[in-house]
Amino acid sequence: MRYAREVTFTMLVRAYATASKTETIVSNGKAGLKAADIANRLRSEKEKQTNDKNEVPVSPLQNRVNELKQFSQQLQSVHPSVLVKALYRGILYQDQNIIAINKPYGVPLHNVDGIRNSIVECLPLLAKITDGMQTGAQLHLCHSLEKENTGVLILAKTEEAAEHVQTLIRSHKVERKYLAVTVGVPVPSEGVIDIPIIEKEVTGPQPHFKMGLSPLFKVSEEGDGVTRVRAHRQAHSAVTQYRVLDSTSGCSLVELQPVTGVKNQLRVHMALALTCPILGDHKYAHWNKLAPQKLPEGILRRLGLVQSKTRYLPLHLHSRRIVLPGVKGHSDITVSCPLPKYFTNTLKRLQIPLPGKE
Repeated sequence: MRYAREVTFTMLVRAYATASKTETIVSNGKAGLKAADIANRLRSEKEKQTNDKNEVPVSPLQNRVNELKQFSQQLQSVHPSVLVKALYRGILYQDQNIIAINKPYGVPLHNVDGIRNSIVECLPLLAKITDGMQTGAQLHLCHSLEKENTGVLILAKTEEAAEHVQTLIRSHKVERKYLAVTVGVPVPSEGVIDIPIIEKEVTGPQPHFKMGLSPLFKVSEEGDGVTRVRAHRQAHSAVTQYRVLDSTSGCSLVELQPVTGVKNQLRVHMALALTCPILGDHKYAHWNKLAPQKLPEGILRRLGLVQSKTRYLPLHLHSRRIVLPGVKGHSDITVSCPLPKYFTNTLKRLQIPLPGKE
């Protein structure tokens, strides 16, 4: 009560001073403040003092969550023209046949319910503002890149150029390298994963479909060897080369090179074949349920998170480099893409050295 009386007394003194100034202004023949103006000023000052007392400082955890939200959601709901400008600024390479852009996180190639933007919807406007494009010409996707992936995405300026790049990819003549942060350290540190992949239905409280492994070998009943099994007719051949670049704090920076191009191939091979899921992979970190990735306490501390907030972690899988073979005596076309900011921030928090430039 005493504090309230002191505050009220102080505000009355200010009001009296304001009124005195008003009288002086009026006496000089100018318009002065009315009683209602003084009352409004008193009310606003009191509200400001109350808000200052009730303001709660933002915790480091909330700052970290806000940071991750900004990195992962900033381009999903902006106006399409804003996204087009971001894609234009992110052009990595261009010639008379193709354009390579830096695909941002969280933006799908095609329309998806609940997300405002897609790469395909931006292509007509991107074609208009790109140098060297003829009036009415269209850009065409040459390959897939998942919504959660970042990095090099090849677009073609003509249908013929798109078909040429797609043929090179199908014949395994295009070199594609990805960088991933994994939870766990792959053993051995370098190798080739050659396990077919098939879409499977997961039953239970949350029935859903996922890509899973369809091995060609199984352990014999005696446990002293392996036997070959018949390949499932719906399984797709899937081959991934991998190499651990560095590891610390229970996480690794891994270079991945897909030889084939099956849906979710890199995520499935890392999570199910090597049991080292990619950081931020909330789909394949668990098999029987859909839930945020569960991380060891040590990794959580490094990342500045608690388990209940891991759902905000973006997938740490980046298309680092694509090499297209040269034609008619021309040299190979190599396109490299820098890591996104959230990826480099994670490496710094985990104390994993940043990779050198390609």
